[in-house]
Amino acid sequence: MENNSQIKAINHFEGPALVLAGPGSGKTFTITQRIKKLITEREVDPSSILVLTFTKAAALEMQKRFTDLMPVAGRRVNIGTFHSIYFKILKAAYNLNGENIMKTEEKYEIIADIIKRFELEVDDEKEFIGDILSDISAVKGSAAFAHHEEIKHEPKADCTSQQFKRIFEAFEEKKIARKKVDFDDMLVMTADLFKGRPDVLNVWQEKFKFILIDEFQDINDIQYENIKAIAAPENNIFVVGDDDQSIYGFRGARPEIMFMFEKDFAGCKRILLDINYRSTPEIVNTSLKLIDHNKNRFSKKVGTINESGNAVDITSRPDKYKEADKIVEMIKAYNVAGKALRDMAVLFRTSAGASVLVQKLTDNNILFNFKDKSFNLFEHWIAKDIFSYIKIAGGDRSRKEFLRIINRPKRYISRDALSESSVDFGNLCKYYSDKDWMIEKIEQFEFDIKTLSKMANPFAYLTFIRQGIGYDEFLREYAENHNIKEAELFGILDDIHESAKQFKTLKEWALYIRDYGRNLINMEKEARDNEKDAINLMTMHGSKGLEFDTVFVPDVNEKNIPHEKAIFKEDIEEERRLLYVAMTRAKKHLHLMYVEDKKNKGGKKHHKSIFVDEIQK
Repeated sequence: MENNSQIKAINHFEGPALVLAGPGSGKTFTITQRIKKLITEREVDPSSILVLTFTKAAALEMQKRFTDLMPVAGRRVNIGTFHSIYFKILKAAYNLNGENIMKTEEKYEIIADIIKRFELEVDDEKEFIGDILSDISAVKGSAAFAHHEEIKHEPKADCTSQQFKRIFEAFEEKKIARKKVDFDDMLVMTADLFKGRPDVLNVWQEKFKFILIDEFQDINDIQYENIKAIAAPENNIFVVGDDDQSIYGFRGARPEIMFMFEKDFAGCKRILLDINYRSTPEIVNTSLKLIDHNKNRFSKKVGTINESGNAVDITSRPDKYKEADKIVEMIKAYNVAGKALRDMAVLFRTSAGASVLVQKLTDNNILFNFKDKSFNLFEHWIAKDIFSYIKIAGGDRSRKEFLRIINRPKRYISRDALSESSVDFGNLCKYYSDKDWMIEKIEQFEFDIKTLSKMANPFAYLTFIRQGIGYDEFLREYAENHNIKEAELFGILDDIHESAKQFKTLKEWALYIRDYGRNLINMEKEARDNEKDAINLMTMHGSKGLEFDTVFVPDVNEKNIPHEKAIFKEDIEEERRLLYVAMTRAKKHLHLMYVEDKKNKGGKKHHKSIFVDEIQK
């Protein structure tokens, strides 16, 4: 049964409309019912209706929902992603076909080749390439790029702005040489086509008389420019979104575009879907209390018809391990009480934040599904550095292990000095026989390795590598040289160090790491292949659009959420929106947790998030 706000949206006919649809407000129902109304009562030709989403999965779900509603007309309505419609337009204009589209694997291959050609020092190549491609997408979707202005971009990838610019230009050259385009190029090509060929634009304006856009808050500048062009001059454009859920700023999405919409389309009707059908009043009110602190937003009053439930649980623990223990304890309790694991989710700010809980779940044989790329703490490049030191101290003299850590910290030893497959300290000294200062560094290195070889306790081992050998100082320099926050790296190193504390010998720790890696793979595979009941682990970004009976949000601490990279007011507001999205995934039970006495490398406390204070006031 529709509520009054949904009826208003469904009955909207011609002209622009902005529908503000918060979490659980039935936006998909509203969109499909409006399409049905246009066809059955307004006698609109189904083929003249264009429905746009941002992901293929969302498009398929929308197509299924509407086809179930109207089987015959459902096949004629144009439902797809922005990229699919751009491909259709470019195919007609330039005879573009599938062979012209550059596949993801090919993009990775090109960037990998550029990294080698430029001799860039990259520790995790796959992660670096993924970040670079995200940066390129953000640039291509920006207003500056759309208007062919100079691009100034601060990369998310582990490189400087200048390095990113070189990679960007080299990548573009490679695509042109191969006569290929990617999905980002389609945005720009469509914009240029519409500007240069008014006759082509007119064809698409005549074809698509009614346009509906889902998740409008995720739109970027160039997508907005293109859709405004197609909608003109009738401007029968109906957009549905929630500015409070705009969390893809790194892709170029800006909530400001929603505010611009009302100015750009005169006579725009604004409709608020003001009933949350998903969550309890306690969850709805607590999440609204948080998001109300954002200034750059539409003011909304949202309620729910659901029965009252438990208060939102906000608790603290002395460290991440105790926090993970508590989550495991609560998961078991809910499960024993009859709640399926699949109805629960743990949401993290980043996939790396899941490392400690994943260890605890694995130790307790609790199956889990990791929606995003799973994160094994012990496969991080910092962990591999530590293991190389341990192997060398244990007698390994292979060139591969030495090359990994020979200049971590800086010892100024060149790769050429390690010419043999097996490294000998005496031969290293001979290579630098004319440089006394280098011989001193090599002898110090040899002394450090001998010192390590006499140690048995893994925690003491790491303490000496960090402080005695100077690995902490190396990380500081690495962070500065690669334009990244050192706290991110020290967070990984601290977790590795904390893990070692549980074991008395290196052998015990090594066996645990080996078994943990195997169990991690096996448990994920078992949950996935056999469709067994498993708890959901994912990032806050990855949780958008989903809902669960019970949600846990750990580590609601400063430097995590809001993230350390969030400096400006706009960044803090996006971080607040991100936590709002995480909180509103919960239907009945919501647990927010923070570490009470979390210490970083300098011994300073990490405080609970300002967002916790905002909720609790």
